[in-house]
Amino acid sequence: MKMIKQMKMAAAAMVVTLPMALPTVVQAQEFPLVAGEYSNVSGIYIKDGGAFKYANHLAGDWTKVQEFAKSKGWISDYKILINENQRDGEPTLYLMTTFASIPDAAESERRNKEYDAFMKSSAEQQITASGNRAEYRTVKSSMLLREYKPR
Repeated sequence: MKMIKQMKMAAAAMVVTLPMALPTVVQAQEFPLVAGEYSNVSGIYIKDGGAFKYANHLAGDWTKVQEFAKSKGWISDYKILINENQRDGEPTLYLMTTFASIPDAAESERRNKEYDAFMKSSAEQQITASGNRAEYRTVKSSMLLREYKPR
C-alpha cells in the first residue's frame, strides 16, 4: 500500500514539474530561421494616362537615385514590380528596395546631405518634384518586410 502511495506521489510530482522543465528544453534549441535583409515595398497607383510619364520617371531619376544608393552600399538591390493581374483596389506596381540595416538618425542625416549634393537639389525642391508626380501617380501603401531564411 505504501509503495502504491509513493508511486502516485512520484507520478503527481512528474505531472507538476514536467511542464516547468519543457520550456527549458525548448529554449535550448536554436530558432530554425535566421534574420536577413529588409525590403521596403511601396504600392503605387498610376492614374489613367499616366503610365508613360511615370515609366519615364522610374527609368530616369528613380533609377539614378537607386544606383547612387547602391554604389554607397546603402541598399543592396531595387526592383520595379508590375502587378500583372491587378484587381480592383490593388496597386498598379510596387517599388522595392532591399538593405541590410536601418540607419540611425545621424546616419540618415549624413545620407540626406550626400543625396542632396548628388541630386544638386534641396529637400524642398525634391519634395515639390514628388508632389508634382501626384498628377499621374499616388503612393497608397508602404511595407517594411524582413527576409528570414532557414538555418
